[in-house]
Amino acid sequence: MLDILYKDHQVIALNKPVGIAVQTDKTGDPAFQAQVEAYCKQPLHAPHRLDRPVSGVVLFAKTKAAMTALTEQLRSRSVEKTYLAVVQNLPPEAEGSLVHFLRKNEAKNLAIAYTEEQPGTERAEIRYRVLGSSERYHLLEIQLITGRHHQIRAQLAAIGCPVKGDVKYGFRRGNRDRSIHLHAWKIAFDHPVSGERISLEAALPGEDAVWQAFGPQIS
Repeated sequence: MLDILYKDHQVIALNKPVGIAVQTDKTGDPAFQAQVEAYCKQPLHAPHRLDRPVSGVVLFAKTKAAMTALTEQLRSRSVEKTYLAVVQNLPPEAEGSLVHFLRKNEAKNLAIAYTEEQPGTERAEIRYRVLGSSERYHLLEIQLITGRHHQIRAQLAAIGCPVKGDVKYGFRRGNRDRSIHLHAWKIAFDHPVSGERISLEAALPGEDAVWQAFGPQIS
């Protein structure tokens, strides 16, 4: 069952579950894009991706012109992306900005974060605020300013706040379903034809007790 958030002749947006890659990768496992293409009965274009263990909103273009328009919006940073993350350690401040310089390690498929610019690094920036806390965990809202590989995961880990379940970036234990508690919550973009501002929100994973416990604290 596909959780469709929006669709027309130009774009389709869906709430991706955890455990599936947006596009075919080296594992050869079925990809989310292929499922959506089967539903739409046409090839699609992916202007952005989510990591396999991450849930949330994914946008596909149905035409090359729509893909070009959305790619340009991503490049110019006019697309607004908001994530939710569950961490065990509180950040040093209740809200703030994080700037790091990331280098991708292709062999290990991870990003290494530096506080100062290094050869081969790219500048990465996010804004965060603490939305709420439980006895064991804290919920962060993340505004993605730049779009780098594993950016949120690497930057939160760099300040001692790895995402729950993200053993690749230092969390002590993985989640049973191999997910991590990072959710692409909201996206806003200009429609590639009409120019209308489209704002979408993806519901939290319904089977996850930790996410659902934080539900009342999300506004």
